[in-house]
This record gives sequence, C-alpha cells and structure tokens, in this order.
Amino acid sequence: MMHEPGRVYLSLKLAEQLFGKSLESLAPDERQRVHNVAARQQQIETLILGTPQAAAVLLPEASIDASLAEIRSRYGDDDEYHADLDRVGLDALSLRHAIARDMVVEAVLETVAAASVAISDTDAEIFWHLHRDRFRRAETRLLRHLLVTINERLPGNELQAARARIEAIRARLLKEPQRFSEQALKHSECPTAINGGLLGKVARGQLYPELDAVAFALGAATLSEVVESPLGYHLIYCEAIHPERRLSFAEARNTIREYLEGQQRSLCQKAWIRNLRRQSLVAKTS
Repeated sequence: MMHEPGRVYLSLKLAEQLFGKSLESLAPDERQRVHNVAARQQQIETLILGTPQAAAVLLPEASIDASLAEIRSRYGDDDEYHADLDRVGLDALSLRHAIARDMVVEAVLETVAAASVAISDTDAEIFWHLHRDRFRRAETRLLRHLLVTINERLPGNELQAARARIEAIRARLLKEPQRFSEQALKHSECPTAINGGLLGKVARGQLYPELDAVAFALGAATLSEVVESPLGYHLIYCEAIHPERRLSFAEARNTIREYLEGQQRSLCQKAWIRNLRRQSLVAKTS
C-alpha cells in the first residue's frame, strides 16, 4: 500500500476515472495501470506546483471545505468516513492537503488554458464543412403509449382480462385515433398517462426492444397492434416521424466551438507542461 497522501488521492481519483471502480476493487492489471499513471501524474504535478503560477494561486479555505464536505457526504457517519480514510492510508489532515494540492494544480492549468487561441466562427464553419457527416441528428418519432399491466393477483389485470381490456381500447382507437390521449389518461397504467401517454421524441434504442421494433415500423399517424413486453400489454401511437438529417452550421456551431476550444485548451496545457519538463531536464543536466 502506498502511503504518500498525494499519490493515494491521485490513485483513488484515477481508479474512478479510468475504470469506474474503487481502488480496492481493481484487478491486478488495472491497479498497475493506475499506479503507473499516478506516478507520472505526480511528477507532472510536482513540476506545476513549483512554478510562479502555482505560487500566485490564492486558494479559498471555503473551497477546500466544500470538497471535503462533498466527500464526507458519501458516508453514513463519521466512523465509516474515518475508517475508510484509514484503510487507504489517509487521515483528515492529509486528505485536506491532497485536495488543496489538486485544486492548485487545476487552477494553474485553467490559467494556462485561458491563454489558448480563441476559436472564431470561421474556424468552426471550416470544421463543419470538413466533417459534416459527424453532425447528424438521428431519426426520432413523436410517440404516445398506453400500458395495461398483467397481474394475476389483481382483479381485471389477469392475463386474459388484461388482453381483453387493451383489445377493446384498440378497437375504439382504430375508429377515433385522435382519442389516444384521452384513452391513455383514463386507462393507461404507465406514469405517462398523466400526459396523455406522451413519450415525446424518441430515438431508436430508447424503448424496450419489443416496443422499439414496433414503434419504428409504424407510419406517421398510425396505431400499433397490441405489443407484449415484460411490463404487460402496450399500444403505441406514432404521431409524427422526424427523419435523420444533417445539422446545419447554425445548429452545430456551439457544439463545434466547445469541441475546438477544448482541443485548443488541452494543446496549450500540454505544450506548457512539455516546456516545464524540458526545463527540468536542462536544470538537472547543467
């Protein structure tokens, strides 16, 4: 077990970021990767913390307190909290120091990134022209839904009774499909009933597979057959179809700018860190 607080804190963060797990639950190869990345990251952070930019950071104690409070809120009580800290080789003071160190590093990198080149609308539009196939909006369908559940212990919801009820509802809707919202409000056992069964604009893969296949085979203003799923019996009404299409530049502009600005910020930070490492090597060899 590593005992240097900064390395421990880094490893805990990386275990979650890289694998979505606690440090203790990592497989041996995952733990080794976290160890290697944490070692490299700690070297970089040590260089960053030795810069004039780091010395200029004024870290509000309230910010550290807020981060500590957020971590503490994950535990049921103080005993559980302190036992977990002890288990990974930390205590309240060393955790505070590790958090402060992490926040100073983040503040410095934010300052460095702020010097990155601004992205213009022209830059964004050029990117849109070069990568238009990346900016597609998938087909969606405006759907309404009605559910009758199956429950052998509930009178009227036994298998045959539930089927008969939904078939009767469907027969009424075939004559007057405009009544779907009303029928859903009266008869549906899904929470969407309160909104007339409205599911909203739905893309492929968002519904149960049984419902998804039926919904995306319907034409506009079309009622489905009765569909059975693990929840019970369903009716689906497709109000409208919104075909897949490419996004216009106006629609994609903000997404593109955020993406390119993120790239520029990252490049700026990486270049600055490379320069720090180069200076460190020169200092060691001179």
